[in-house]
Amino acid sequence: MDREKLPDRIRSLKESRRYSEAEEEIRYELQENPDQSFLKTNLADVYLRQGRFVEARILIDEVLARDPQHPEALSVLGDLFIKQRSPQRALGCYRQAFARDPKPYLILKTARAFKEMKLFDDALQELEKVLVVKPKSLPFLKEKAFILNRMKRFDQALETPERIREISPDDVFIQKEILRLRSRRRPETQVVKELRVVIGMESKKDDAQLHGLLAQRLKGAGLIKEAAAEYKRASNLEPNNPYFLKQQGFCHYRQKEYDQAIHCLKEAFQKDPSDYVVRKTLERSYDARDDIGAYLTLLEETLLQHPDQKPLLGTIRRIRTRLKALSPNPS
Repeated sequence: MDREKLPDRIRSLKESRRYSEAEEEIRYELQENPDQSFLKTNLADVYLRQGRFVEARILIDEVLARDPQHPEALSVLGDLFIKQRSPQRALGCYRQAFARDPKPYLILKTARAFKEMKLFDDALQELEKVLVVKPKSLPFLKEKAFILNRMKRFDQALETPERIREISPDDVFIQKEILRLRSRRRPETQVVKELRVVIGMESKKDDAQLHGLLAQRLKGAGLIKEAAAEYKRASNLEPNNPYFLKQQGFCHYRQKEYDQAIHCLKEAFQKDPSDYVVRKTLERSYDARDDIGAYLTLLEETLLQHPDQKPLLGTIRRIRTRLKALSPNPS
């Protein structure tokens, strides 16, 4: 491996979610350069993307022990805090990193931290720091569209993806977002009919985002079973996107198809045990199946895989207490 090309190679592997390959290459290089901060921060980032928070934190702390203001390590630490639902702490990390190395990507992360804190105006102000200089910056335009949508400023939210489409006409996610916003005020049945026609086109039949949009509109029209089927198609097309799998599980739960709901949500939960809504829906599904013991087993197994997920401990204790109360007293 040409070491000059290593950063691009690692970035490419991470962007294509080939985390095992990225980990293998970084570990190989670490054998030769065990103290290199670049390798440690990138390995921490790979761990973070896999949900291996404890291992990621150990590496970050090693880098910061040598250089407390190391910008890449602070950036990854901020990402860890975001995943742990601590955006205020993440914001502090991103600002420290920016003070040392004022790169645009840290402004983007700062905006996302503000978004997680529901400080949407502050988030937009951060984005404009870059957009006023680089008005065609796609990551910043996309984030602006997301935030405007969260603020329910739908007219402006539509203007932004339409600008993005001019820059990147083949972006399937943006095409889906434009369709969604344009159809927001139209009857669900009409939108469903039109989306089915679009998805029936040969060039669109494998578009996961369009299947997801159709599923969303089917759900809005009360066609829950059909929505579950579309979310399943979207999930099959984008197996690394947990959103579709979660939504499929929620649809099965609404249909009282508890076995299928558990099948979907269990997988999603094991990938992201911090999702409270998934966890509670799983608990209700196991309850409906009168199989709360299996839910306890799932919680314990997931905690072993994600030992940093301390909130699971409280749930485990509560479920154990329930099971003890339900068990027959010894004679």
